[in-house]
Amino acid sequence: MIDRREFVQSMIALGAATTLRPASLFAAPNQELKSLADAALATAKQGGAAYADIRINRYRNQFLFTRDRSVQNIVNTEDYGFGVRVLVDDTWGFASSSAVTRDDVAAITRQAIGIARANKVVNTDPVRLAPVDAYPDVEWNTPVQKDPFEMALQPKIDLLLQINEEALKVPGASFVSALMLFVNEKKFFASSDGSYITQSLIRSWPNFTVTSVDRATNRFYARTSLPGPMGMGYEYIEGLPLLQEARQAAEEAVAMHKAKTVTPGQKTLILHPTNLWLTIHESVGHPTELDRALGYEANFAGTSFLTTDKLGKFQFGSPLVTIVGDKTQPRAMGTCGYDDDGVKTSSFPIIKQGLFVDYQTTRDQAHLIGQKASHGCSYADNWASVPFQRMPNVSLQPNDRDVSEQDILSATDDGIYIKGDGSYSIDHQRYNFQFSGQTFWEVKKGKITTQLRDVAYHANTPEFWTSLDMLGGRSSYELGGAFSDGKGQPVQSNSVSHGCPVARFAKVNILNTSR
Repeated sequence: MIDRREFVQSMIALGAATTLRPASLFAAPNQELKSLADAALATAKQGGAAYADIRINRYRNQFLFTRDRSVQNIVNTEDYGFGVRVLVDDTWGFASSSAVTRDDVAAITRQAIGIARANKVVNTDPVRLAPVDAYPDVEWNTPVQKDPFEMALQPKIDLLLQINEEALKVPGASFVSALMLFVNEKKFFASSDGSYITQSLIRSWPNFTVTSVDRATNRFYARTSLPGPMGMGYEYIEGLPLLQEARQAAEEAVAMHKAKTVTPGQKTLILHPTNLWLTIHESVGHPTELDRALGYEANFAGTSFLTTDKLGKFQFGSPLVTIVGDKTQPRAMGTCGYDDDGVKTSSFPIIKQGLFVDYQTTRDQAHLIGQKASHGCSYADNWASVPFQRMPNVSLQPNDRDVSEQDILSATDDGIYIKGDGSYSIDHQRYNFQFSGQTFWEVKKGKITTQLRDVAYHANTPEFWTSLDMLGGRSSYELGGAFSDGKGQPVQSNSVSHGCPVARFAKVNILNTSR
């Protein structure tokens, strides 16, 4: 047996020993990477490709796990390789390898050309690419004050154990687990359109869950931390009141045992951004993916009720509902300078004052709905993965007026306020859904009166968003998000943020989950 400090030090040494490629390899402009890319592009042209691109990527992950007063696991991983796409006879071909040399790049490019020609036999839908500008020798990096991969490991472990200790001080707190997740994607993209793009994307997430068990009733309740993951460095974690929230979370988990069970029925519903982000993700983000609307994608809860005949015509929500796709939003996890098609990222409306006006698109999708440019939504989660349409940051815009959380509470005579995301279910058209949360509060005559339990809300997507009748301003706006969102087959995972203010919805069906 070794003590905690010895264990941490041994993991630090192991992480140093397994480093594959120096970070300086991806500094732009970089002649070594350009030389490798040029080998792919030249080979593709010689092989008859009308278009080609190459992504040379390096991925680093650090995951730290603790439970109560113990370190459970420390995971450091690193992955490096490249993938080549070619367009031959209006048909895609893709191949990849972890052997990154000029000879291997050329060989893999020839393999991609062969795959494209084989695919041509069954391809009934010729690929058409929207035009894109060339971006030679450009660089974009997540703005970071403290790179989490350059930070010492011991202080991270110490903070996680302090979080656990603070929660366990609360009488009735049974156990607690805490973790930190860090991801760094270093990406080099080059295309026959003339782009050479270098990017470094960093995401950070501290998280914990406190559980309270009542031995007399054998019931247990858990409360998970509310701050979501973010496209930031370690400064994000240092700026959070994690110890204070750990104690509050423990107190709320314990109090849930004596909380009043909810009375079902139609009620006014107030949702905090830490809850509403997930409803946005499932009921707005996924159904406005163009591949789902066209039936090309049906994995992970099906296609979409927002078929293309509804574009520009369908009243999705109330006039208060304006939702944008935005891959430029500061601190958001889906933010980058350029997508994996080499398209410069931007912001675009999806729902405008309640009207459904646009989809998320990539270069090879835009023409399918008569558009001339991509919205920059192409992403592959690994050098060995094929890029396809993935969700940008999708956010509900705040009220132009400074409507505060207290303003919404004060205007509510009888309602329920939900904070934190919980369980959810949604049908295969992204139409009917049910969501729960972390904590639930009764609102009477403008004030929070007591804690509730066993709460979920049920609606269909357009009815729910049409019922939005009060919307918070910028002061109540927060970012939430999914650190790992699955899509596709074989499955790929991406990270995406969803911002929103506090929002109130009228006459929503409230369910009692204990019945």
